[in-house]
Amino acid sequence: MPRYHTLGKIPHKRHTTFKKPDGSLYQEELFGTAGFAGMSSLIYHLHPPTVVSEIKRGADVSPKIAIDKNMKALSFKGFSLKPEQDYLKSRKTLFVNNELHIGLAAPKEFSKDYFYRNSDADEMIFIHVGSGTLKTMYGNIDFKYGDYLIIPRGTTYQFTFDTEENRLLYIESFSPIVTPKRYRNNFGQLLEGAPFCERDFRLPKDLKTNDKQGEFKIISKKQGVIWEYTHSNHPFDVVGWDGFHYPYAFSIHDFEPITGRIHMPPPVHQTWEAAGFVVCSFVPRMYDYHPEAIPSPYHHSNIDSEELLYYVDGDFMSRNNIEKGQITLHPGGIPHGPHPGAYEKSIGKKETGELAVMIDPFKPLMITEEALKLEVDDYYKSWIK
Repeated sequence: MPRYHTLGKIPHKRHTTFKKPDGSLYQEELFGTAGFAGMSSLIYHLHPPTVVSEIKRGADVSPKIAIDKNMKALSFKGFSLKPEQDYLKSRKTLFVNNELHIGLAAPKEFSKDYFYRNSDADEMIFIHVGSGTLKTMYGNIDFKYGDYLIIPRGTTYQFTFDTEENRLLYIESFSPIVTPKRYRNNFGQLLEGAPFCERDFRLPKDLKTNDKQGEFKIISKKQGVIWEYTHSNHPFDVVGWDGFHYPYAFSIHDFEPITGRIHMPPPVHQTWEAAGFVVCSFVPRMYDYHPEAIPSPYHHSNIDSEELLYYVDGDFMSRNNIEKGQITLHPGGIPHGPHPGAYEKSIGKKETGELAVMIDPFKPLMITEEALKLEVDDYYKSWIK
């Protein structure tokens, strides 16, 4: 979402002297991905962000693959994932390929003993249950039920949760997560026909400069390995920044559905894209208004992509016996469609209250051991009348 933003104090010109009241210099950092060709921000610290007193290599947390090649429709009970006390320990990766990892988390808290940094992947975190604040060196972002949080790779962050009941869906993307290109003009502004606009995005605010020195633990994940860095300065010692690269929030409730006279294809629900997948938001909407319209989706074959649906709320009219937090995975190469009776039952209905997140990877997903702990038996047989 390329949009210029700035907080705090910055100098008039880039890469020039910017002095503290005592005459010493603030420390400038360029933060960005894709080398020097991608989006970036310039950040001004009280102290150099490079002062590290100790580095420890921790555990390899790479997902353990249970099924590397799958051609079976599968389903999983996401709310069967047991809560755990700490945020990082609660994260369970369920599906992987070379472009992304998809998982669930049910943390009771984010320990104040550390900060976290994903050095491999942009993160998209969908808040299904819970509320709180995302804290970064860019400032704070409050979040609640239905929010997507987009956190660029390399961003050091903490969460504060308001209660111990939290359920999160997350994606780790090895390419940048952005708004679909077709929604933007050549200046990057969102078009009039897009299902959201700039005012729907919540950017960092309440920049707090932490002038603290001591031992600050940053847990970094790189190539599936956890590294513990001990920094001598607080990582949120920023006095100001500007640029296009920073975390932000967008609520699924602010997605404005595109409807039509007959059933519209899934791309009208698209919210995010990356190099190897897209993410769509299914939200309450009016159904098709042709007098002979069939609101239920038609049977279709995913030949070149997988379809993973995460059910958030409401009655998803094309599926029977679906619960909140349930996941369905329909692999590429075979047809899928509405459950028996759903096609006919949808005729004449005027609206839907469903809420779901759909992730379509372009390459096959592998299934992890953690996913099998949540599997619904014989889901692929649920089309038998």
